[in-house]
Amino acid sequence: MAEEVSEEQLKALAIKEEEEESKYKAPAEKSIAELQNLDTDDEALKRYKEQLLGNVDGATSADGRRVVVKKILLNSKELGSPLTMDLSDTTKKQSFKIKEGAEYTIGIEFKVSNEIVSGLRYSQVVTRKGIKVDKMNLMVGSYAPRADDYTFTTDADEAPSGMLARGTYKVQSKFIDDDKKEHAAWEWQFEIAKKWE
Repeated sequence: MAEEVSEEQLKALAIKEEEEESKYKAPAEKSIAELQNLDTDDEALKRYKEQLLGNVDGATSADGRRVVVKKILLNSKELGSPLTMDLSDTTKKQSFKIKEGAEYTIGIEFKVSNEIVSGLRYSQVVTRKGIKVDKMNLMVGSYAPRADDYTFTTDADEAPSGMLARGTYKVQSKFIDDDKKEHAAWEWQFEIAKKWE
């Protein structure tokens, strides 16, 4: 039977909060209509903008949100197919079970609607028993609205192993942009175990 992890052991593993400061200033925001109406007499630029913006038909949402997260996909070479967490079903608590020591990636399936999202970043904080044990902040990119979903995949990571690492972890995730505007925030959890199932 696994030994319970003490508060002192968790505090020893806790990461320190570091504020990242950037001197980057985001450009002024422009709507898709404004971008499409710029330089309409330049045929080459018009084709280039169509290529960048793609087909924006069917890329609007009634609630005005720009980013809607749909699914989280856990991928590992040890699994035949990815484990999927459907975030549209908020009625039940969902969790991934990850085999200790396994290498895995996390994929996030999301839709961009209404307007362009510039400098989208993925941020997550992992806690165990209320103590922060991991933090991630990754650049995702800039996206134009479209009818199809986008998928962002994190770099490969290795699950911790050993008796002290086993247990349930809570994750707070969010998408923010260059202007620090929060576009989507959600919570999920995973369990480190001896086996995948």
